Amino acid sequence: MSSVAAKTLFFTGGCHCGAVRWKLSLPKDKPLEALRCNCSICTKKGFVHIQVDAWQLDVQGTDNLTTYTFNTHTAKHHFCKTCGVASYYVPRSHPKGFSVNLNCLNDPKRTIPQFKVTDFDGSNWEANVATIATDDQVVKDAAKHLKDK
Repeated sequence: MSSVAAKTLFFTGGCHCGAVRWKLSLPKDKPLEALRCNCSICTKKGFVHIQVDAWQLDVQGTDNLTTYTFNTHTAKHHFCKTCGVASYYVPRSHPKGFSVNLNCLNDPKRTIPQFKVTDFDGSNWEANVATIATDDQVVKDAAKHLKDK
């Protein structure tokens, strides 16, 4: 086993029909955390976020994805063309990474309880994004938007 693999937890998941599959790599030395957002789209999709850097998600079946955008069009909401499930997407808060849907992990009875889920007030996104964003520009843009209101 490589030293990287020894320090990494691997999870698999994807859409309902299996056309889109992925492997998620998370460090063993960090808590397993997810966010439950109350914004309109996350609530309707039942999306619970595991936010990761792009290199932590290996996706197969991207040719079977279609993408929906709205508002600022920064977030890229990918979903399977066949079954409609949104198992991951590019979030506005982390435009260089991905948000993986905790509910789309394989073996949910075993995997989901390992994660601590925290509520995030996405209905007031601009006011709260600084608590989750890792990109300073995202925070600055949100603050400007609030100021301009």
